[in-house]
Amino acid sequence: MQKLEKKCKQLLLQENIDADSEIDFDVNGATHTLSYAYIIETFMQASQESQLVFVVALQKAIEAEKIGVEKFFQGMGQLLLMTHLSEKLEV
Repeated sequence: MQKLEKKCKQLLLQENIDADSEIDFDVNGATHTLSYAYIIETFMQASQESQLVFVVALQKAIEAEKIGVEKFFQGMGQLLLMTHLSEKLEV
């Protein structure tokens, strides 16, 4: 596990937030479920600069209490799904 990925998961653990928590997204009537851990792992495959931005944003979300963390992962999950769908459209 990468250092920054581990840090993200530790941040959640310190706040008693389960990294296996899941969010459901409705995309054109189909439900896609992403876990916090999956979202973290996927973003940790990006450039090092993007990884650092993700970690800092997660820290800010945690400072905004649990609702901030949930909103953060909703936004990051939506971004992943939009990116995935746009990649499919280019094929």
